[in-house]
Formats: sequence, structure tokens, C-alpha cells
Amino acid sequence: MLRSLVGSEMCIRDRIITYVREGAISHADNLGNKGRTEAGDVQVMSAGTGIAHSEYNLEATPTKIFQIWIIPNEAGLPPSWGAKPFPQGEREGFVTLASGKAGDSESLRIRADARLVAANLKAGEVAEYRLEGGRRAYLVPATGVIEVNGVRAQARDGVAIEDEQPVSYTHLTLPTNREV
Repeated sequence: MLRSLVGSEMCIRDRIITYVREGAISHADNLGNKGRTEAGDVQVMSAGTGIAHSEYNLEATPTKIFQIWIIPNEAGLPPSWGAKPFPQGEREGFVTLASGKAGDSESLRIRADARLVAANLKAGEVAEYRLEGGRRAYLVPATGVIEVNGVRAQARDGVAIEDEQPVSYTHLTLPTNREV
């Protein structure tokens, strides 16, 4: 069980996207931002010119997260923090969680040429995603076993994708009791 994800830490420049899979984390920083991000929700922190922050699991249950660090395409901007719920039961297909792309108005904004997308699929369901020309993707299944354009991956395996159109994602099996 994680009790403290990050103690007090100073970050400069990075964009940190945290997707809470189970449990919750609490955030506090030197800008006065405070928040609690629950399972299915996403928080984004842009370190910018510098931010001191702490993140904790203050819950009595374990917390599982995916955390993505992205290098921004601009330096010297002020730091920021935000969070948004993305209830899993209310979304189908691909949902953009965080983005620096124009037109992704429903997502959390990041200052980077990137997009974080999630999908909820049941066992046997298939979804396709089209990458923009010259773009790459990195896919990490949260649970079960998936197949991406003929390549199998288990929960928390990473699949690097380049020069594939479309990207076909099939959820083959649901997690077993031994998966954590």
C-alpha cells in the first residue's frame, strides 16, 4: 500500500499527468493549489518556471496510478495545476484526458505537443484509433490482455506504435484475481 507517493519535491519545466486508477491522491503545492484526485480522474501539473509540490495517499486503501512526464514545447511559462473527473461508467470508446492540441476542449490542457487518450473496452471489444501523420503512440493496458495490430500485451506492458494506420486495439481478457 502506498502511503506517500511524492514527498515535497521541486519540479522545473516538466508536464506531469497523473491518471488515478484506484484509490485517490491528495495534492498540495506552493501556489496554494490543493486537491484530491479519485479513481478515474486525471490531474495535470505544469512545473513551468518551478513549483514545489507534495502528493500523498491519505486513504486507508491502496492507490494505483499511471504517471506520465512530458517535456513541454515552451520554457519559462508559469506553473499550474488542475484536475478533472472522467467517470469510467460515463465514457465509451476513446476519450482525450489531457491535451495540448487545438480542438481538444473537453480535456485538461497541457503545454506540450501531446495528447493523452484512454479507452474503456470490455473483453472481446475492438476499437480503432487513427494517429495523425508522423505521430507516435505509447499504449499501456491497465487491466487484462490486449492485442494491438497483432501484438499481445498484458496489464502494464508498454506498446510503442509508429507508422501504423489504423491502430486496432482489442481487449482479449479481463483481469484475473492474481493481477494487482
